[in-house]
Amino acid sequence: MTTEIIRIGVLLVIFAAVFLAAQFAASSYASNRSHRSAINKRLQMIGAGRDREEIIGQLIKNRPKGAPELPAIFDGMVMGLQRNVFTSGISLTVGQVMLFMALGTVAAFLLSVFGLAFVGYAVSIGSVFLCALFSIAVAIALPLLIIGRMADARRKKMEYQFPIALDIFVRALRSGHPIASAVDLLTKEMEDPIGSEFGLISDEVAYGADLIGALEHMAERWDLDDMRMFVVSLSVQSQTGGNLAEILENISKVIRDRHQMFLKVRALSSEGRMTAWMLTVLPVFAFVSIFALTPSFYLENIEDPIFIYGFITLLVMYLMGVYIIRRLIDLKV
Repeated sequence: MTTEIIRIGVLLVIFAAVFLAAQFAASSYASNRSHRSAINKRLQMIGAGRDREEIIGQLIKNRPKGAPELPAIFDGMVMGLQRNVFTSGISLTVGQVMLFMALGTVAAFLLSVFGLAFVGYAVSIGSVFLCALFSIAVAIALPLLIIGRMADARRKKMEYQFPIALDIFVRALRSGHPIASAVDLLTKEMEDPIGSEFGLISDEVAYGADLIGALEHMAERWDLDDMRMFVVSLSVQSQTGGNLAEILENISKVIRDRHQMFLKVRALSSEGRMTAWMLTVLPVFAFVSIFALTPSFYLENIEDPIFIYGFITLLVMYLMGVYIIRRLIDLKV
């Protein structure tokens, strides 16, 4: 009898231990999942216990600032790279991206040169030139194309979200919320990227910044006409008065009509845009794949001066073609 009681007691202790361990694991998983499933990045960082100042610094560390000390053409290139890095949503800064691209270029160049020497090809001016182009294509051109695609996808999502955010803003105003409270509501209801952007505005206002100025900063970061229209409307309404909810509702309708027209234009120009994308990517992909798989295709003729001059000419023509194609498909609606 005593043995049976001890056995039952041991089983009860084991059951209690397993039950408590399961409850602890379930609660920990639920807590972590709630942090992970927060609706946007800012709320995830708040849920993880990050300080508000640290959150603001993290969200705006990649904001485009340009390089006014450089000539206008280089300033525009730097601004474009900064805006693409910011819009793409990657955690790296522009300086880190450029550093990694530089290190990748050097590493790819050294590996390609040593690889050619290892398989028995002579290291000459022509082969070094080809290795340099291969390194630039692998470590600079391809990452820039990828970042550009990520930035375009995120910008399209922002353009899609903005009219929805305006509708939520209008409903909040009509239900009696002040403007600051309506902005705070957007931070809790909208996903990234617009949720974190309005959260950043809410934090800036909480730290004493002007609401119109914070909205202008958001419009400058994303360079979207819809945002600028929204900021101008708020600025004019704050000075002249009027029914802000009705104004924003009309703006939302105008933005949706513009998007419908823009989608029609995109549908009509889809063939041209796809052709432009293929003509931009295919030469880089073809050169990288052929040089990596069958380098003899180039190296057997690399010592011929005509090959080097022709290759440089083709490279210049490619860059000119990419610029012209980009200008042709840059449709404004």
